[in-house]
Amino acid sequence: MENTNSLSTDQLIYAYASGVFPMADAETGEINWYRPDPRAIIPIDTYQPSRSLKPILNKGIFEIKVDQQFRRVMEFCAEPRPYEPETWISTELIDVYTELHRMGFAHSVEAYVEGELVGGLYGVHIGAAFFGESMFTRASNASKVCFHYLIELLRKNNFELLDSQFMNDNVKRYGAIEISRTAYEKRLAKAINRSCNFVF
Repeated sequence: MENTNSLSTDQLIYAYASGVFPMADAETGEINWYRPDPRAIIPIDTYQPSRSLKPILNKGIFEIKVDQQFRRVMEFCAEPRPYEPETWISTELIDVYTELHRMGFAHSVEAYVEGELVGGLYGVHIGAAFFGESMFTRASNASKVCFHYLIELLRKNNFELLDSQFMNDNVKRYGAIEISRTAYEKRLAKAINRSCNFVF
């Protein structure tokens, strides 16, 4: 882990392509860089929605959109939560990732009910790799449905790698596994050399 006080889109692209990602210190806002070992990934081909989620998907409760309110998704992801009162998503990160989004390297999947944004997730896209960053929900199951449609999108467009960074209970329920840093970076090098569209 290293830290720095400035961040640019070029730095971000180079970092992700090298297996590194930033998080801001909750107290100081200082940017810290991480390259974990082991690394958590979610196998795209083996994901299956849970039994409890299938009826939600079938009912079509949420309208799913892509890249309509990227910055707003990040802002909602940055809000404190009962189980996570501090955030690693600083205003600086929101600014630079929004610029990355304008450049076509960052995307959001969003859930709406009657036109209101109630859930979403965002991440970075380089080649055939998608680097999941964070998600939020303001309605039951909204973020889970967004994740389901993210997987559908990644499959449709032949993505090879879905990075989830660190293992935790949240990503574990989506089927995350841990692999060594060396194995991850081999997969990463292969994935970023292919071109994939992020099209819903």
